[in-house]
Amino acid sequence: MRFEAVIFDCDGVLVDSEVLAIRGERTALEEFGLDYSPQDYVRQFVGLHDGAFFNALRADYRAARGEDAPADFEERVLAGRARERHALTAIDNADKALRAARERFGRIGVASSSRAHFLKSKLERTGLYEFAAPHVYSADLVAAGKPAPDIFLYTAKKLEVDPARCLVIEDSENGVKAGRAAGMTVWGFLGGGHIFDGHGARLEAAGAARTFADFESFIGTLDLAAHAGPICAP
Repeated sequence: MRFEAVIFDCDGVLVDSEVLAIRGERTALEEFGLDYSPQDYVRQFVGLHDGAFFNALRADYRAARGEDAPADFEERVLAGRARERHALTAIDNADKALRAARERFGRIGVASSSRAHFLKSKLERTGLYEFAAPHVYSADLVAAGKPAPDIFLYTAKKLEVDPARCLVIEDSENGVKAGRAAGMTVWGFLGGGHIFDGHGARLEAAGAARTFADFESFIGTLDLAAHAGPICAP
């Protein structure tokens, strides 16, 4: 089997936003008495669409405090996230990875849990939108966010590629599970600032066929995947 398209996650894969969001959100959540270690926070929440993210946080608040979260709960957590946005940068060599994937397979897409307006803004601010467009899709467009497969299946349909011939690049367990549920091959990316020791093993346990530390390694591996062989099998 040969890949015909590469689908990238955005946060923590193309842009180094997860480490910023985690810092800002955890600071805001501490004000509500919710304290998570960075590792637990990554495992539980990274890769979720905001709807599922806030549902999970509200459940944790209810379990910890015995009452519903206040009306301004979401607003204050989002404000914490926003305070860190000024430091956003592209992941090293993300532009080269997007170009290499398009050159080798012809079609690429971005399938993200970010809300649509934030997704485009992040890619534009880091200079990556021109390399990723036009197939840039938010989970706002589908019924269920990751770990459901909806956004990956939607992206494959837009790319006009069989899901089984799509390669997904993901940094979260939720994202890996979503890609595998879509019937795609998933490779785990470990180049974001939020990655901790043991994260690669967790991605593989979730279904990633392999992991790589940075986009230089990814580009080298693409040359192997561009030819038929066992490396392409999901």
